[in-house]
Amino acid sequence: MEPANYTRVTEFVLTGLSQTREVQLVLFVIFLSFYLFILPGNILIICAIRLDPHLTSPMYFLLANLAFLDIWYSSITAPKMFVDFFVERKRISFGGCIAQLFFLHFIGASEMFLLTVMAFDRYAAICRPLHYATIMNRRLCCILVALSWLGGFIHSIIQVAFIVRLPFCEPSELDSYFCDITQVVRIACGNTFPEELVMIFSSGLISVVCFIALLMSYAFLLAMLKKHSGSGESTSRAMSTCYSHITIVVFMFGPSIYIYAHPFDSFSLDKVVSVFHTVIFPLLNPVIYTLRNKEVKTAMRKLVNRYMLCREK
Repeated sequence: MEPANYTRVTEFVLTGLSQTREVQLVLFVIFLSFYLFILPGNILIICAIRLDPHLTSPMYFLLANLAFLDIWYSSITAPKMFVDFFVERKRISFGGCIAQLFFLHFIGASEMFLLTVMAFDRYAAICRPLHYATIMNRRLCCILVALSWLGGFIHSIIQVAFIVRLPFCEPSELDSYFCDITQVVRIACGNTFPEELVMIFSSGLISVVCFIALLMSYAFLLAMLKKHSGSGESTSRAMSTCYSHITIVVFMFGPSIYIYAHPFDSFSLDKVVSVFHTVIFPLLNPVIYTLRNKEVKTAMRKLVNRYMLCREK
């Protein structure tokens, strides 16, 4: 893209979620209450899995990594959003915008790849139960998690490389409460079609393909469980785990497909979907999984009881 007459942008102005003071205060109370209630729960999940000697299977190792990524992902945008509820003119520096964009796509893509690894873990546990411990050994788990992070990093670098070379015109106002490629590309000067095409392919198409592949994988696993297993407790637990994974996949990929799998035009639901995608759903994902898992709930209860006993002494 040839640079036209444009001003070197040093900061962006954010419109936020609402322009009404009363609505902003209500949203602040709702989101902060949710954030402060669910965030410690996710930290408790990680601590329970790390400290309980019975939760050593690969499934729990991957769940702890999922909880960690979700805490990080929701914390990329939430703190600034809370502060901006009390600021009349919401600003973010160019460098801060690029950093926010980078970490959003780095952690978001890493989580998508991790969900794929979790699907493979369930395949090994259900279809190859006698070889599960050998297949999903700790070394392979660490390698797969590291590859998920590496994939997320490469994906994010591609997004940032295209964004930093775009020329921007005044006024540099983003119709959102955070920086993302969809908003930043909209205010760029000149023809951004090639950049949009690459970013839609990189973010949108990958989300759609992974989403369909994961749903087909879990449909196959559920069919296998219903066909070859009885109605015992182990079968019920395996099916419950699959349903939890499907819920998390829908929560993660649904908003992502809505945001990135179409040309970067503005729609009325954009801000609502973005809030659920960047704050609400990431914090809920590990909790949804844990509600169906008796072992994790027991480990969390023990950890809380141990903490309460230590405080009483």
